[in-house]
Amino acid sequence: MSEGLTAAASDAQGRPEGRPLLKGRKMVRQDIIAAVSTGLIAGGIGIVRVSGAGAAALCAPLVRIRGLDLTEAQPNHLYYGKIAENGAVLDEALIAVLKAPHSYTAEDTVELQCHGGPLVLQRVLEAVLRAGARLAEPGEFTKRAFLNGRLDLSEAEAVMDLISADTELARETAVKQLQGAHSEKIRALRAVLLEKTAFIEAALDDPEHYSLDGYGEKIRPELEDLKAQIEALLSSSDNGRVLAEGIRTAIVGRPNVGKSSLLNYLLGFERAIVTRIPGTTRDTIEESCRVGQLVLKLSDTAGIRESEDTVERIGIDRAREAVRDADLVLLMWDGSQAPEPEDRALLELCAGKPALLLLNKADLGLQADPAALEKETGRACFAVSARDGRGIGAVLERVQEMFRLEEIRQQPVLVTNLRHKALLQDAAAALENALETLRSGAPEDFLTIDLLDAYRSLGLIIGEEAGEDLINEIFSKFCMGK
Repeated sequence: MSEGLTAAASDAQGRPEGRPLLKGRKMVRQDIIAAVSTGLIAGGIGIVRVSGAGAAALCAPLVRIRGLDLTEAQPNHLYYGKIAENGAVLDEALIAVLKAPHSYTAEDTVELQCHGGPLVLQRVLEAVLRAGARLAEPGEFTKRAFLNGRLDLSEAEAVMDLISADTELARETAVKQLQGAHSEKIRALRAVLLEKTAFIEAALDDPEHYSLDGYGEKIRPELEDLKAQIEALLSSSDNGRVLAEGIRTAIVGRPNVGKSSLLNYLLGFERAIVTRIPGTTRDTIEESCRVGQLVLKLSDTAGIRESEDTVERIGIDRAREAVRDADLVLLMWDGSQAPEPEDRALLELCAGKPALLLLNKADLGLQADPAALEKETGRACFAVSARDGRGIGAVLERVQEMFRLEEIRQQPVLVTNLRHKALLQDAAAALENALETLRSGAPEDFLTIDLLDAYRSLGLIIGEEAGEDLINEIFSKFCMGK
């Protein structure tokens, strides 16, 4: 995109006409792109989306609407017609024409709403491509929405979060970000930084009219407040990661305590092999299951014991790694037997980790007192049976309490993106450098360097400072047709 390129018009979110877009980069190619936006899977309806200047004219020879040429269609209306190529009807469809900037991409767009058979959609798409469109790259529709100013980069990333959301809370968070909750906060922080930097620069250029006397003491509490606001956003990132990625949950214990049986019970199907032979599980088995509004990313690990078997020892090392990386540890003991020293040794492995102690095989009769063990270990202790499910409901309720869903839901802005987290850390570090500059009594022009660093880091979150390589990398992770 060339310097000074601006959005063609205001959009539904009220961005002003003429808002500067990305500087120093070329706009995406202005050809017409097309893709199946609903996926090539069987369904009632499938949509072929065509976007770019002249989209209606390109599709017109393929569309038969009684008494109407597609180029004369009213925007935002649905028309019944047929899709045909070389006289052969491919499908009946509903056709919509959307005019720039009032479309997803902020470009002229045609949507062909066909029957949802994969073959039908493929044939219609191929006809559009033969008519002169180009197959869209993954995420290219959303990329054009970003480059045309309809979405900023944070909002565009929220589109992918919304598509991949598998809990209600994840969906709510993605919608907030898509509606600009993150962007508004970032823009407010940047506005303060820009105002402070501009004043210092003006004072350095025109000391007769702008004085920096005492400015360091005046600006210090404001910079401390900005840093605190950024740190508050960073403090939400752990909850945000759990929300976006799920709770990394390691199931650990000695061999044959029932780890694989618990995994199978939570999943509702036989994922892991269960035998009476110790050491059956020799590698971590990873699966996900939903618990209310949370997703547990379960790792069934090898039984931890002393072993001379090379393969088993590798599995045991991986089990220890799973504990180190876990957000939650489910430590299992065989409750039908008295605790062994090896069981208690595993408590040390879980030190510093949120962990629950599960006394499995309660259906065989317990040889240990959960209340006494809870007092002894300082860990919540549950009598459970991975065979018939007793006690597991109470465990899952405790997990939901530990991760404070309602508290997460009430946070106005939740950082779920690792890219955003890293940039917020950079901005906080830059502000700390600025505060150190004030404490050291260095000249004010040193201060502007750090303030601009923080300003640029925050700008990368919403795309105001983003380069073409970063943009391409982000949108390459999107699905085809979005």
